[in-house]
Amino acid sequence: MASHVTLKVLGCGTSTGVPIMTCPCKVCRSKHPRNQRLRASVWFQVRTRKGAKEFKSFLVDPSVDHRQQALRAKIQHIDAVLVTHPHADHIHGIDELRPYTFGNKPRIPVYGNEWTRRELRKRFDYLFPDLQTGHAHGKKGGGIAQIDLKPIDAQVPSLEVCGIPVIPISTQHGPVPGEESVGYRIDSVAYVTDCSYISPSSLERLKGLSTLILDCVRIAPHDTHFNLSQALETIAQVKPQKTYLTHLGHDFDYVDFARKYKLPRGVALAYDGLVVT
Repeated sequence: MASHVTLKVLGCGTSTGVPIMTCPCKVCRSKHPRNQRLRASVWFQVRTRKGAKEFKSFLVDPSVDHRQQALRAKIQHIDAVLVTHPHADHIHGIDELRPYTFGNKPRIPVYGNEWTRRELRKRFDYLFPDLQTGHAHGKKGGGIAQIDLKPIDAQVPSLEVCGIPVIPISTQHGPVPGEESVGYRIDSVAYVTDCSYISPSSLERLKGLSTLILDCVRIAPHDTHFNLSQALETIAQVKPQKTYLTHLGHDFDYVDFARKYKLPRGVALAYDGLVVT
């Protein structure tokens, strides 16, 4: 089924955000709006036909900045959440999903790999039933987000989320076995963040893209993320029509980056509020 996809970048910053609270560097002191980066997250709006008013709303990662991001982007409903991995900057806004389920609104499915589901249950146990008894842990003093954990096997060719085909992209996020991040492709748009290695089989899933949003945390090498040269090497392999670099640290200054570093044609820095259609 062909889809008509709009992707909005809710945040393109690294785990500290930019500016970093205690950093006096030029970028962290910058007033340029594109040097102001919330934590990494995107929002897919998927229509089954062009011009349709109704769309499926998929959030990728309930970041620690989700409330601010959702108000800014005017996100009124979420049909599903796709989680890349369970690091704090990507999941610690999960409790902010509460308003989307107030009243009689449907429960929200939250998809993640085994690592992600295990960590979510451990850190946010009050949101999920006990695996042994099936009873809710419960939380007194207020409502909680009504969400259901759904497994992702990133090796399957595709999974169906609310009737929409979604292709999972498994990537390594650092040297620890089992700590894998999951990127997501819908139609010809893909979002791949927090990765240090992408296998040949996963690279194949990124062929034929109109737009790729790709991890690139800094200029120098990093243990758990692509740096600039690794990101550009990956782009040269998969050849998307357009690529935006995300999860950007304070190495990247919108004022003078293009002068210092010549990016290939079709490659640009993401920024908060960027819309891809």
